[in-house]
Amino acid sequence: MATIKDVARLANVSITTVSRVLNNKPEGVSEETRQRVLEVVEHLNYQPNRVARGLVTRRTNTLGLILPDITNPFFPEIARAVEDTANKHGYNIILCNTDDRSDKEELYIRVLKSKCVDGIVFTSSSMPVFKHVKQLRDYKMPFVLLDRHFYDEKLPGVYTDGYEGMYEITRYVLEMGHRKIAYIGGPHESPNSMYRYAGFEQALKDFGLFLDKELVVEGNYKISGGSEGVLELLKRGRDFTAVVCANDIMAIGAMEVLKGAGFRIPEDVSVTGFDDIPMAKYVEPKLTTVAQPCYQMGEVATELLIKLIEGRPVEDTVITLKPKLIIRNSVKKVI
Repeated sequence: MATIKDVARLANVSITTVSRVLNNKPEGVSEETRQRVLEVVEHLNYQPNRVARGLVTRRTNTLGLILPDITNPFFPEIARAVEDTANKHGYNIILCNTDDRSDKEELYIRVLKSKCVDGIVFTSSSMPVFKHVKQLRDYKMPFVLLDRHFYDEKLPGVYTDGYEGMYEITRYVLEMGHRKIAYIGGPHESPNSMYRYAGFEQALKDFGLFLDKELVVEGNYKISGGSEGVLELLKRGRDFTAVVCANDIMAIGAMEVLKGAGFRIPEDVSVTGFDDIPMAKYVEPKLTTVAQPCYQMGEVATELLIKLIEGRPVEDTVITLKPKLIIRNSVKKVI
């Protein structure tokens, strides 16, 4: 089996130069030398043992990415951004999907620790994240939280302002004349669900309206949450002219059930979402929603994590990105 010494000898360079090429660190390495090293690596079929090397360097150039539901169209773009950014800096990615389960989050943190990853980008599905944060700190593992904002503690994280985004879209619905507005939220224990709900409630208050709890149902950030949420609202028998949903997937589920029940959208009931997933502009009618800069979130979170791993200066470990209201065709103005 070829070693790094074999590569260096055949390429007529130092072991340090081989290491720089393999870790995609171009400082002090010409393009000609880089190509020569890569040709020797291919010729020898050299495979660096990152874990063994990590025992010496304390680095494996591998990052963990923990996501709650990879089937949710919101997360693939984030995953792509994390991978692209990691690769640009010479890191690989191990992706873990937790199915929104706290026990799987805890399990995957242990698994990633055993794989000697250098750090973790982590999207938690629930409030027990503080237990997981303690777990990461006990492991002395650098981490960055993603898309889950915890105001209680200055944890390293990159977020979109869910409060502001939900406030803006609810205000838009109110400005379109709606007063009987239903709300399908995310899971109660989800931090970003709490902030979106708070933004919804504040917008109502600013228009002099009281929150009707009979028009509020808990969802699950899945299509079933939207469809079951609308069925529950219809069962309660309260009139509503608009349904504000805490994410696009639930909005799409809500629209399908409303159509099946004979409601026209937006003529009879207006519907809004949150996230601006790719299919939001392809459903009928096109969904009015709030755009989160998904790729930017993944990119910024990974850049921040790598700086923490490498001990580089960091201006701020809590980064909040701006949401953007996207007006399409699913909200009708009422008199």
